[in-house]
Amino acid sequence: MKKGLIVVIAVIALIVVAAVGSYNSLVNKQTNVEEQEANINTQLQRRADLIPNLVTCVKSYAEHETEVFTAVTEAREKLLSAGSLSEKAEADAEMTSALNRLVAIAESYPELKADTVYVDLMDELAGTENRIAYARQDYNSAVSTYNKAIKTFPAVIFAKMFGFEKAEMFESTEAANEVPQVDL
Repeated sequence: MKKGLIVVIAVIALIVVAAVGSYNSLVNKQTNVEEQEANINTQLQRRADLIPNLVTCVKSYAEHETEVFTAVTEAREKLLSAGSLSEKAEADAEMTSALNRLVAIAESYPELKADTVYVDLMDELAGTENRIAYARQDYNSAVSTYNKAIKTFPAVIFAKMFGFEKAEMFESTEAANEVPQVDL
């Protein structure tokens, strides 16, 4: 009878250890996903903060290009007000398209391209775009690791038990793949 009780206690202890280990591992992976999403948000905010300065700089040379300035401003507002990850991805694609149009306009003004303020802003923007790309990669990697973890045995049992749900990847929208049209 003592052997049976010891076996039952050992099995229960093993289940508890597995549950605690799985739970802690899933919490760690979920927190990593949240951290990586925050990193994307930080870089998107950094880019949004650069936009008004860039628009002001280009506007001083090309005041008649109001349609592009409006598109950039609207895309920035949409990005800042985006709530969900899919809204952020869509707003990010619109912002990228609007910025591409703005840069295309700037190409038509050699004196603007020589302006040190413009050059510095473009360097900052290029660095920020690289940071955004890396932040997206890191986020999607963390999501992949987390999503695999909640689907593998025995973690899948505890993931369902504790309410861990699949995380959403940061994916570009169709608009991000379109080449912007610019009329000069």
